[in-house]
Amino acid sequence: MVVDWTYSVVMSYVRDEQDAEEIIQDTLLATISGIENFRNQASIKTWVYRIAINKSKDFLKYKHRQKRAGKVISLHRNELNDGADYEPADFWHPGLQMESKEKLDIIFRAINELPANQKKALILNKLEHLKIQEIADIMELSYKAVESLLLRSRQNLKKYLDTEGIYLMKKGI
Repeated sequence: MVVDWTYSVVMSYVRDEQDAEEIIQDTLLATISGIENFRNQASIKTWVYRIAINKSKDFLKYKHRQKRAGKVISLHRNELNDGADYEPADFWHPGLQMESKEKLDIIFRAINELPANQKKALILNKLEHLKIQEIADIMELSYKAVESLLLRSRQNLKKYLDTEGIYLMKKGI
């Protein structure tokens, strides 16, 4: 079912179950309303993935604009504000199990620091377990370009995580 194979990739972007469910609904509506525009140049799965990723990115842009327009908070802690505004949101990603929530937060923070195309390629490859050719179809890039993105994403991720004291195994990400 469409929801099953898009949920994980959407969660990788938005990291919130309610937001992910909303984006999945938007993806389904866009898929249904745009089916006549499907050109059959790639698989339907690739096309839906692309819609889901674009919906996720649009949502994050909207959310970022809301933050910039929004709320003024004190930088100083006081009795009324114990720093709760600065705590990372609770996050659980299906399919990933780690001993420490801290390490998971650091890894996702590192992934979010990657350039957009590196992040997208890494998520599709490592979290969605898509093959390089499928990723190339989704991103509308060549096979070699995706290989390069994955190599650079792993190098950048390793650098970031090394500074955080997290060392990846050779066969890991």
